[in-house]
Amino acid sequence: MADVFNKPPRECAYSFTQHTACEFFPCHKTAHPENFNCLFCYCPLYALGSDCGGNFKWTEEGVKDCSDCLVPHTRDSYDYILKKFPEVSELAKKNRKD
Repeated sequence: MADVFNKPPRECAYSFTQHTACEFFPCHKTAHPENFNCLFCYCPLYALGSDCGGNFKWTEEGVKDCSDCLVPHTRDSYDYILKKFPEVSELAKKNRKD
């Protein structure tokens, strides 16, 4: 198990999972469903709005539409999400209520 700390996340099982039995799999259009990562089923970067780095649109009602985004659903998404996590953490701190 100690070897897991020396491997890049892309080579570790914890960074990629598929739920092919899901009624919505894959939930976004992709030419490569074999590489579709379900680990971040709900994108933890959604709350970052325009700073998420994904391929999204704003609807006329002001709702973020991520239906064309694959950022959290690739084999390399784990690394990207972790790099953006400090921004998510800062957002959570700003919204903290004691």
